[in-house]
Amino acid sequence: MPIGLIALALGGFGIGLTEFVIMGLLPEVAADFQVSEATAGWLISGYALAVVVGALLLTAAVTRFERKPVLAVLMVLFIAGNLVSAVAPDYSLMMIGRIIAALAHGAFFGIGAVVAASMVAPTKKAGAIAIMFTGLTAANVLGVPFGTMLGQAAGWRSTFWAITGIGIISLAGILTLVPKTGAGEVAPGGLRGELRAFRSGQVWLSILVTILGYGGMFGAFTYIAFTLTEVTGFSASTVPWLLILFGVGLFVGNTVGGKAADRNVDRTLLVALAVLVVVLVVFALTAGNQPMTIASMVLLGGFGFATVPGLQMRVMKYATTAPTLASGANIGAFNVGNALGAWMGGVTITAGLGYTSPIWAGAGITLLGLGVMVFAAAAAKRHDAGRAGGTSGTGVAGADSERESVELQRA
Repeated sequence: MPIGLIALALGGFGIGLTEFVIMGLLPEVAADFQVSEATAGWLISGYALAVVVGALLLTAAVTRFERKPVLAVLMVLFIAGNLVSAVAPDYSLMMIGRIIAALAHGAFFGIGAVVAASMVAPTKKAGAIAIMFTGLTAANVLGVPFGTMLGQAAGWRSTFWAITGIGIISLAGILTLVPKTGAGEVAPGGLRGELRAFRSGQVWLSILVTILGYGGMFGAFTYIAFTLTEVTGFSASTVPWLLILFGVGLFVGNTVGGKAADRNVDRTLLVALAVLVVVLVVFALTAGNQPMTIASMVLLGGFGFATVPGLQMRVMKYATTAPTLASGANIGAFNVGNALGAWMGGVTITAGLGYTSPIWAGAGITLLGLGVMVFAAAAAKRHDAGRAGGTSGTGVAGADSERESVELQRA
C-alpha cells in the first residue's frame, strides 16, 4: 500500500470528524444557543451545502496547480474553520466556522480521490479510494463517539478544540507523506477539458444516485441522537457507544464495498442500495426495540457506506480523461444528499411526525436512488452490448470509434 494513502486517510479522519461529530452533540449545541432541533440541524445542512460550493468552485480553481500543496492549503482552511467554531459566541458565528471548514471538504476529497486512484494499478482504484475514505469511517468508529463523550463531559466546544489539533496533525502528515507523483495533471484543455466530462449522461446519473442514495442514509442518521433517546429509550450517555457500532458498520461497509466495486461497480451499487432500503424500513418499524435498533444501526452504516467507493469510482469512470472536477462534483453530491436528508428529517420532525419520521424519509429517498441506479445500469449495459455487437466481425468498427465514444458519454 502506498504510504501516501495513509496521509490521505489521516486528512479524511479530521474532515470526517468535523462533519459527523456534531450529530452526537446536537442536543447540547441546540440548548447552548437556545435554538430548536431543526435550527441546530442547519449546522449540518449548512456545512453540507458549503461542501458543494467548495467541491465545485475550489476544485475548478485549482485544477492547474500541483495537488500536494493544494491539499495542504485546504487543510489550513479546515483548521481555521474549526478554530472559529470552537470560540463561536453565538449560533451565527458557529455557522460561519462550519462553512469555512466545509469549503475545504469537497475539494480535499475530490482531489484526494484522484490522487489515491493514481497511486495504484487500474484494477485496484476503487480499493485505493476506499482506503482514503477509511479515514472517514475511522472518524465514525473512534472519533465521533469519543468526541461526543468529550463534548458531553467538558462542553461541546472542547470537541472542536480537539478537532483543530487533529487538523494540525493531518496537515503535517500531508506535507511529509503525500508524494508529488501524479500531481498537477489536468485534462487536455485545462478547465474546459474538465468541464467536458459533464457531457456524459452517465456522470449526471451517477451524481443523482449519490445525492439520493447517500441522502437517504444521512436523513436517518442526522437526528439519530433524538431517535435513540426519545424513541428507543437509551440514555444520553449511551449514545456515544451506539455511535461506535454505527462506525463499525461504516468501516466494514466501506472496505467490502471498495473490493466489490473493483469487480463490478453497478452490481455492487444495486445490491447495496436495495438492502439499504430494507434496513431503513425495518429500523423505522422497530425503533422502539433496543436490540433491533442496535442491529439496524450497524447495518445502516454498513450498507450506507458500501456505496461510497463505487459511487466515486463510477463518476470517475465515465468522466474518462477528465476526472478531477467530476470527482469533486460527486463529493459535492454526497453533501447535497446530506443537506437533503437533514432537511427532510427536520421537516418531518417539525410537522410533528415524531423521531422515527426521518428514517421513513430516508427510506423513501434511498428508494428513489435505487430507481435511478437501475435505469443507469440498464443504459450502460445496453451501450456495452451495442459496442460489442458493433465491433464483432465487421471492418467498419474502427471508423465508428469516434461516434461510439460520443455515445458512451451520452448513455
